[in-house]
Amino acid sequence: MSGADSATPNRRGGLSTRLLVRMIREEWRLQAELFGDRFAAFPLVVALFAALGVWLLTVAGTSIEAVAAGLHGLVFFFGLQVGTIGLVGRDALRDVLGDVTLLVFSARTLPVTWRRLLGVFVVKDLLYYSGLFLVPMAVGYAAVALSAGQSPGSVALLWLTTTGAFALGVGTSLTLTGVGTRSRAAVLALVLAVAAGILTGRLDAVAFSPYGFYLDPSLRSAALGFGPAAALAAAGPLAFQPVESGGARSAPQRYERVRSAIRDGDGVATRTLLEVARSSGSVWKVLFSMGVLFGVTVLLVREVARATTLAPSYGIAVGTLLGLGAFTTYSWVTQFDTAEEYLRLPLSLSTAFAGKRTAFLALSVPAGLVYLLGSLVWLSPTQVAVGAVVFPLVAVYVFGVTAYVTGFAPNELLFDTPLFVAFGAALAAVAVPLVVAALAYTEAPALAVGVSAGVSLVAAAVGVALSERAGPRWQRKLR
Repeated sequence: MSGADSATPNRRGGLSTRLLVRMIREEWRLQAELFGDRFAAFPLVVALFAALGVWLLTVAGTSIEAVAAGLHGLVFFFGLQVGTIGLVGRDALRDVLGDVTLLVFSARTLPVTWRRLLGVFVVKDLLYYSGLFLVPMAVGYAAVALSAGQSPGSVALLWLTTTGAFALGVGTSLTLTGVGTRSRAAVLALVLAVAAGILTGRLDAVAFSPYGFYLDPSLRSAALGFGPAAALAAAGPLAFQPVESGGARSAPQRYERVRSAIRDGDGVATRTLLEVARSSGSVWKVLFSMGVLFGVTVLLVREVARATTLAPSYGIAVGTLLGLGAFTTYSWVTQFDTAEEYLRLPLSLSTAFAGKRTAFLALSVPAGLVYLLGSLVWLSPTQVAVGAVVFPLVAVYVFGVTAYVTGFAPNELLFDTPLFVAFGAALAAVAVPLVVAALAYTEAPALAVGVSAGVSLVAAAVGVALSERAGPRWQRKLR
């Protein structure tokens, strides 16, 4: 520990507590200042969306147990995304959060180490997102689950274990990043070892997750289920090695080579691809994100099949969730510039959005197809083909909706309650029929495939139309 953080032991807890309180206050003030009093309605919207989603799934024949399994998987993935504070690399604290979350960037000016700030920041995120998302989600789940015969205790247990799943996701992302700052080969070895353990059946992923405690509450399952989450949440900040700045890097002719290869006339797509490639984590973070989403989807479909008499379509389910998960890639391709920046250039915002779309598709589609093609090991070519059709079409829709609704600031504006409602409703309009089609595959496979292809095609057409209108819309708003 550096001298800057060498407070006496009895004062260390006090310092961390004060930092935690101020970070929570800072986060709330930031969101409230950006979006006004309507931000307070955000948890209510989350509860309503959760209740509506659970109700629709149960109406479609999904058991409440399968819904609970799905919520754990989705929350784990959400935690992975929040944990990408570390995944995007050592420069993330400066580039992504430096201007926004000031306290976490204050190691230069305050006698506090990066590790302490990052550790407190992780705890803050666990508490903040638990209150903002997980409590409302549990309330929405309870509205349906209690009427289905679930006890209040089981609902409270679901909130506890989904909070643990969120911590597991955050800790996993942060630990992988921390190890990656020391050895990228070690990260690859860890990921391959865990994947091999799960695929060969030697590692029971459910037992070593909070969901295992949800299924069978006991002292043993509590230790097994919450132990990895606690260990990873502690290990991540300890392993993390942020840097103040890196040396200058240059790659002569790379811009021209990439621009020529993708035939990028205005250069926006080339610039975006190079920015993502030069950021910490490079383009590999897109592949990692898609891989995690693919794995979570496969586990969810398997749990649904095991908990019910249904045999959902892997192709439709994987294609749908990979397409929806491409939202993360949209965040990365808009991470390094602003719409206002393009207003100062002899370039229209329509051209800028077109370039972003090219970069978005160039990054997300190959990454998702890698996993779909890999699934040929245990899936039929027909299932993989269905997924390969649904996934890119849904991704085009996600780009159009996100560009039209949020512009170049998807992460900030999605905390704006009205925009969150619009964005959520737009995604649900496509996700719900596709999920129902995946579940209905058991009874009518041909019809389910036809409906999924039709819905995806219409969605892609809408996405293209929205992305074409995004430029003029934001040009007017930013004048």
